[in-house]
Formats: sequence, C-alpha cells, structure tokens
Amino acid sequence: MGQQQLLLLVLGIVIVGLAVVIGIQAFSENKTNSTTDAMNNEIVRIASDIQTWSLKPQAFGGPVGESGFEEVTFSDLGYGLTTWDGDASAYSTLTAHYRIAAGSPDCVAVQAISNDGVTGGTSNGNASAALMSVRVTGADPDDIEYVGGEHVTC
Repeated sequence: MGQQQLLLLVLGIVIVGLAVVIGIQAFSENKTNSTTDAMNNEIVRIASDIQTWSLKPQAFGGPVGESGFEEVTFSDLGYGLTTWDGDASAYSTLTAHYRIAAGSPDCVAVQAISNDGVTGGTSNGNASAALMSVRVTGADPDDIEYVGGEHVTC
C-alpha cells in the first residue's frame, strides 16, 4: 500500500509541475499578443492624429504653408515627449516607444519598438522586441500604410 501511495504522490507532483509550465507559457504568449495589439492600436492612433493635424489650418496649429507632413512633431499632436536613442522628440507608453522617423511634404513615417527592446532610453538589440512602422501619405483613412516590422522611410 505504501508503494502505491508514493507512486500517486510522484504522479501528482509531475502533473502539477506540467500545469505550472503550461501556465507560464500561456501567460508569456498572452503578454506578447497584448503588447503587439496595444502597439498596433497606438501607432494607428498616432497616424490618424497626424492626418487630423495635416487638415488643420495654420491658425489652429496645423502645418505652415505647403510643408505638409514635413514638420509634424509629437508636441504638435499634443503628446508628451521622452528620449529614445538620443531622439528627444519620442513618445512613450507602458508598452512601447514611438518616434516620427521621417517626414516630407507628401509622407511621414512613424516607428514603434516594444519596451522589451529598450533599456534606459536606448535600443538594446533584444531580438524579441516587436518593431512596427506605418507610413502616412495623405488625409484619407486608406492613406495609412502598415509597413510591419521594418524601418521605413518616405
């Protein structure tokens, strides 16, 4: 009888151990998906705010003359600023850092990197960090182009 109880105890410990490992993996996957979703929502919101800003008259804080997207900053959009990779005009949330990477009269690019890839305000080269980019080429909703996980220019 003692041997059977010992076998059941060992079996119970193995089952509990497997459940803990599976739970940790599920939590990690959920965290990654949540971070990606939050970054996606935020970068599209920033792109939409850039489009809204481009339609404003200069008297209401819009672009000066025909400069288009060339001069847009996070300050123009009403976002708080932080420093990322030496760029003092970045914007940060709990999940990611965002920057306006390139601007021209016809186009602006916004990049995001998850906080998993940033340490102390600079990129740490973490391969698991999510990178997203969008390109805005006009004021129409179809003018927001998701470029994905690559650096984008206009």
